[in-house]
Amino acid sequence: MTETQGPAHKKDMTRRRAVLAGGAAIIAAGVGAGVVASASAETTSSGTGKKSAGGQGEECYRLTSETTEGPYYIDADKIRKDITEDREGIPMTLRLKVIDSDTCKPLKHAAVDIWHCDALGIYSGYESMSSGGPGGGTPPSGAPTDAPTGVPTDAPTGTPPSGGPGGGGGHSEPTDDKRYLRGTQLTDKHGYVEFKTIFPGWYQGRCVHIHTKVHVGGKMTDAGYEGGRTCHTGQFFFAESAVLDSAKVAPYSTSTTTRTTLTEDTIYDQSGVTGGLMKLSYRKNHMARGVVGSITMGVDPDETHDGTDL
Repeated sequence: MTETQGPAHKKDMTRRRAVLAGGAAIIAAGVGAGVVASASAETTSSGTGKKSAGGQGEECYRLTSETTEGPYYIDADKIRKDITEDREGIPMTLRLKVIDSDTCKPLKHAAVDIWHCDALGIYSGYESMSSGGPGGGTPPSGAPTDAPTGVPTDAPTGTPPSGGPGGGGGHSEPTDDKRYLRGTQLTDKHGYVEFKTIFPGWYQGRCVHIHTKVHVGGKMTDAGYEGGRTCHTGQFFFAESAVLDSAKVAPYSTSTTTRTTLTEDTIYDQSGVTGGLMKLSYRKNHMARGVVGSITMGVDPDETHDGTDL
């Protein structure tokens, strides 16, 4: 996707409201009695900051948190719903809604990117970095990494490993042509997109997460979504209880990588749904059958947040 910088529009800080994601949840087929609902942390308001979302049962508080892009973003322009390809893992339906954080109205025809590692912490496009590629090794103490072997960092601050590409969250060039677990879709008139994927695994220095970007102002061409700007760059996170449940299922259970917990991760800002914590639904003791994850993202379509300046 090509980005063209639009004029900066200064916004009153009272616009910055979070989104209560409860209205975005869906229940997958076959998920009934005994469902585990792994919800976001409670959302709080400061009295006058609370606003009804056009009678749709949602409330806006302030913008969803922006995070670093990380080194593994690829502008693949794969417009598709199912991004699984050949990856093994727990099936996951990812249900996302995008709204304007000022008006609380849905953003239609916004392009939503997601990308994440597979069940064993490997990113498509960067497989060599995931299996002892250049710069591998142990990350510095206290500095989370966004590489399966601790190569580039995915932290706004901190020192990357010596000699590792993509330090400081900077972009690394792909090392292969694989593109599994990556995709883009346009929101419908209600602001929704839905992806079919797998529950992500973990790698050294980061908790389990999914990356996302929201683009507005562009258009569809034969080459994919072109033009416009990135108005939101964020990450989705998962409750520790759900991650522990996934770790009982193969191939996640075969991982020997030390796992960073949600509270230990320095990218997640501990703010619940505002910070990207998803609501998850799955059948108790049968997570392997599938998971539904949902969240509503409040974004400012007039701003530019490409995640490279954090």
